[in-house]
Amino acid sequence: MRDTVDEAERVTPPLTRSSPQESAALTAVALAAAAALAACGGGGGDGGDATEAPVGGRTISLRALPAAIALSGASISAEQASRFLQQAQFSASDADIAQVRNQGYAAWIEGQVALNFGTRGWDWLNSQGYGDANNSNNYYDQSYPADYMVWNQLLASSDPMRKRMGLALSEFFVVSLSGLDFRWRSHAMAHYWDTLCAYAFGNFRGLLEAVTLHVAMGYYLNTKGNKKENASGRQPDENYAREVMQLFTVGLHLLNPDGTQQLDGNGKPQDTYTASDVSNLARVFTGYDVDMSQNVNVTANGNTVGNTAFARLPMALTASNHSTLAATFLGTTIPANTPATAALKTALDTLFNHQNTAPFFCKQMIQRLVTSNPSPAYVGRVAAVFADNGQGVRGDLAFVFAAIVLDEEARNATGLSALEYGKLREPMLRLAQWGRTFGVGSASGAWKIGDLSNAGTQLSQSPLRAPSVFNYFRPGYVPPGTGLSAGVVAPEFQLVTESSVGGYLNYMMGIIDTGFNSRDIYAAYTTELTLVLDPAALVRRLNLLLCAGQLSASTQIVIVNALLGVTVNSNSAATLKRQRVCAAVLMVMACPEYLIQK
Repeated sequence: MRDTVDEAERVTPPLTRSSPQESAALTAVALAAAAALAACGGGGGDGGDATEAPVGGRTISLRALPAAIALSGASISAEQASRFLQQAQFSASDADIAQVRNQGYAAWIEGQVALNFGTRGWDWLNSQGYGDANNSNNYYDQSYPADYMVWNQLLASSDPMRKRMGLALSEFFVVSLSGLDFRWRSHAMAHYWDTLCAYAFGNFRGLLEAVTLHVAMGYYLNTKGNKKENASGRQPDENYAREVMQLFTVGLHLLNPDGTQQLDGNGKPQDTYTASDVSNLARVFTGYDVDMSQNVNVTANGNTVGNTAFARLPMALTASNHSTLAATFLGTTIPANTPATAALKTALDTLFNHQNTAPFFCKQMIQRLVTSNPSPAYVGRVAAVFADNGQGVRGDLAFVFAAIVLDEEARNATGLSALEYGKLREPMLRLAQWGRTFGVGSASGAWKIGDLSNAGTQLSQSPLRAPSVFNYFRPGYVPPGTGLSAGVVAPEFQLVTESSVGGYLNYMMGIIDTGFNSRDIYAAYTTELTLVLDPAALVRRLNLLLCAGQLSASTQIVIVNALLGVTVNSNSAATLKRQRVCAAVLMVMACPEYLIQK
């Protein structure tokens, strides 16, 4: 199958410079930003199907959280509010900062959980005409509409906290557009994204089942069409059985409640499961295939094409293809001849209730949202909330999310000066933050931002485009030759190469100025332009909004002096004034204090 997209949507936008002075200014900015970056990098519509969570908001009270979770009503500074917002969603605006300072952290989260689900990705695709099989672009055979969809969701949704958790979940329950090749895959991925976001503040058990039966996962990890053993020696495909344990629930090694490994008498880690567990569990995931019960074929451009209905339906069971053998795994036995639905329930309940699932999942969510190296105590506190939200409910993701971003390790200032605290901002999060901070919109409403995972010319990362089920990076990755302390990890640095550093810098230089697609997606920098004649004030504003006030005084001086290298005054051309703002934004987004989020 062929996946096409306008070339103009792929290439780095050209830089526009109206004078030699502007060119010199941008060159100086690029050089300064490259030096700063190197300093950092070198150091280290359908609501009725069974798998869909309710899309309305929830009313919760975080008073049920344990006392160890920080719920302080103390006054919140603008910098503290910005730091919190950059962990809890994608960005911090003036209005967001004021709201958090007025309401407090916990009340703000409660309000966000209560928000109704914003526009679904599925509905957005259809509103743009991507469900039309007769379109000459053969949308049914393309992946790029899903790229446009998810960037629209990250940059323009009305519920950014939900979408932030949805993005974190997409890096845990990985399905990648780059690994799918079937008709209407963009719609399937849009519905998969909607499912993750629908369950973002729902229950982990429901999400696990929705993911397991989702057609996108069925194609990606081979449960679609998986059949029972037969007399000729065929055995059930083991791919999903292996990954649902290794990556989605219990992990490779037995864990303590705080996420540390349980060691045997020789001080060695203990395996969570065996090859026999995998082959037995694989029997449970047989008999499921695409549900074509609502399919209607049409003739499109000379081809017979079905509709999109299957892409939002959970996979259907054909009982005759389901294994009737007993299945023994993780200390549980499903008796022979157990009906498929009952077997699936027992299997997923077993995984959900396993001692490892809470710390395994919670540690990775902390890594995505707050810090790469949470203390065992931090993991333990959040895992305890997973085990019981204070109301006797296990797996309540709204409370898990709150426990992560309200924890004392997330909120106190100690981590700001700790070398091993924080995380490298993922490139796709940098772009999302830039867009939301400066209020970008799409004049056409098309939001044509495609796959940006090319390391040499773009971001080296793009949502829903992981190179494998192992995401873009592993949670335990240690950059070689960095001399990190034993046990210290830096997952996102798996994306960092000489090529990706230069690619990010060059790409963002163009995007910050000219946006996407001939300025269809574009930042006006309205407030920032009012400060253009006062570089120090401009940098202070960017420091608050982009870095939560964490730029050092020396870094601010370097940036201000670079900006002063080209004269800009009240009589300067509007283009030159904008170039100064863009240069400031680029330098901030390339410096170490920005790239390492704390």
